[in-house]
Amino acid sequence: MSASTAPPQEEAPAMARATALTPAPPSPPARPLTQAAAQGAAQSTAQASAQTAAQITAPSASSGAPGTVLGTPGTAPGAQDPASGPAPVQEVPQERRRGADTRALTQVLFGELKVLEPGTPEHNRVRGALIEANLPLVRYAAARFRSRNEPMEDVVQVGTIGLINAIDRFDPDRGVQFPTFAMPTVVGEIKRYFRDNVRTVHVPRRLHELWVQVNSATEDLTTAFGRSPTTAEIAERLRITEEEVLSCIEAGRSYHATSLEAAQEGDGLPGLLDRLGYEDPALDGVEHRDLVRHLLVQLPEREQRILLLRYYSNLTQSQISAELGVSQMHVSRLLARSFARLRSANRIEA
Repeated sequence: MSASTAPPQEEAPAMARATALTPAPPSPPARPLTQAAAQGAAQSTAQASAQTAAQITAPSASSGAPGTVLGTPGTAPGAQDPASGPAPVQEVPQERRRGADTRALTQVLFGELKVLEPGTPEHNRVRGALIEANLPLVRYAAARFRSRNEPMEDVVQVGTIGLINAIDRFDPDRGVQFPTFAMPTVVGEIKRYFRDNVRTVHVPRRLHELWVQVNSATEDLTTAFGRSPTTAEIAERLRITEEEVLSCIEAGRSYHATSLEAAQEGDGLPGLLDRLGYEDPALDGVEHRDLVRHLLVQLPEREQRILLLRYYSNLTQSQISAELGVSQMHVSRLLARSFARLRSANRIEA
């Protein structure tokens, strides 16, 4: 073999070393963006920020699975990370996707509402779209009041009034999310409705707030003792008097009135009105009859008979005179004398 001829195995390393030592050509300098290109980039950035939630939760074109999020940033879809293996695919819950879409839509609508003139048709259209988009927030707040035995449609309508007030007062420039701002307004409107319109008997605000504390203390003491607490235990827990506890319990029963004519459930008894006592009009006559009987025994027998014939048998003075055989004038004088004697002996008038 000739010395000038190099083996094929030695030529490859020599060429690799020469290539490595050769400096790479400098990259061309980046050209500055023109004004049109800068405006297009800004517009693309704004559209991307408004549709972030929709882009994240968009269906995957390669896998066909909706709502999938790729695990490694900067990795092309379908690519694998050589260090960690296949990128993990996580399923986003439907409620979370819907909430993200609603927040993104609300942000865009508030941006449009801010630049529109109030009272214009376009302003009313965007405002109505905001109300419809955030109605699930009202239903979520109304679900907290299911135990109040009030129609849920009425509670949702009242909560919608609070939502409209929150939309009119919301300022998107403060950096606060709209659900965070609107929830206290919606709940406050519903609580005001229960406080002012639902109760059959209006109770003072302090008593109503204390009633909430009594209910909470009752539940805590029931869990601690394993039985229903007494009024004294509740009063000691809240550091109030037992009379205030009883007043709060009575105030808690004033949400609904019970019909007096409605039949009692379970016991099969008639309505409460049928079991209530009533004032007997002849009750006063018992005392009067006893008084007259006590006074009549003090009169002579003939005068007693004249009074009985006149006021118990309803006879006239002429009929009494014919029955007794005396004149009518004499009957009149005997009645007048009997009345004077009875009045003088009446212990009530005396």
